[in-house]
Amino acid sequence: MGCDGGTIPKRHELVKGPKKVEKVDKDAELVAQWNYCTLSQEVLRRPIVACELGRLYNKDAIIEFLLDKSAEKALGKAASHIKSIKNVTELKLSDNPAWEGDKGNTKGDKHDDLQRARFICPVVGLEMNGRHRFCFLRCCGCVFSERALKEIKAEVCHTCGAAFQEDDVIVLNGSKEDVEGLKKRMEERRLKAKLERKTKKPKAAESVSKAEVEESAGPSKVKTGKAEDTGLDSREKKTSLAPKNAATSGSSSGKAEKPPCGAMKRTIADSEESEAYKSLFTTHSSAKRSKEESAHWVTHTSYCF
Repeated sequence: MGCDGGTIPKRHELVKGPKKVEKVDKDAELVAQWNYCTLSQEVLRRPIVACELGRLYNKDAIIEFLLDKSAEKALGKAASHIKSIKNVTELKLSDNPAWEGDKGNTKGDKHDDLQRARFICPVVGLEMNGRHRFCFLRCCGCVFSERALKEIKAEVCHTCGAAFQEDDVIVLNGSKEDVEGLKKRMEERRLKAKLERKTKKPKAAESVSKAEVEESAGPSKVKTGKAEDTGLDSREKKTSLAPKNAATSGSSSGKAEKPPCGAMKRTIADSEESEAYKSLFTTHSSAKRSKEESAHWVTHTSYCF
């Protein structure tokens, strides 16, 4: 067996027992859940969104996933329940004033406090580092700690004042039991939405058919109404003109009839005005000059002599 040099082997070196189960570091798991995107595994950066199961994502990663759903992406399973951008809510997060990030660790000799978080609860002031349960509202996207919702019970959001119900409260990065309950609520919500769409479609079709029938019947009624109105107007005009014609015929015996308006129009040349007045117009004979009499380099009218 060797043992040269006086080495004494121990039992665990000679006999191989069962492998120990590797335990996941809780601190590392919390950092991964609360500081990194579930889909792209990149650092969370605004705009940050959350799904109906309470997982955190970068909005850019969700948009890219919806545009390119390739089967090669193994991480796509984490967002397989997201069918459209409507299944995701943009979060309104409150910044932590004590958060410095990597500003004070330029030399790399500073201790990183894993319990220090970028965001806090705006009501109680708890840091969103995974040590405390946090939730958000689907109606407005505001994020609070669960302690704030329990201590300050209200039917209105604490920051924006939007009304919400119990179904709108979704736990962020909850346990397996929380995820199962949220999944059931998500499925029920989507079934209700499908049923509402199905009921709306026949109603919309009925309204469209009624509108088409009204449009097809409408113009004929309008035309008949116009024809009736024009018939009545013509009759009224005839009745109103009849006494006027009778009156003019009765007065023709005493006075001469006035000529129509068209007969009153006469040219100035035929009028009884003086020649000096007639010469002011272009229709006068003095305004008509031959090409030899008119100069070729000056453009003039009958007013220039």
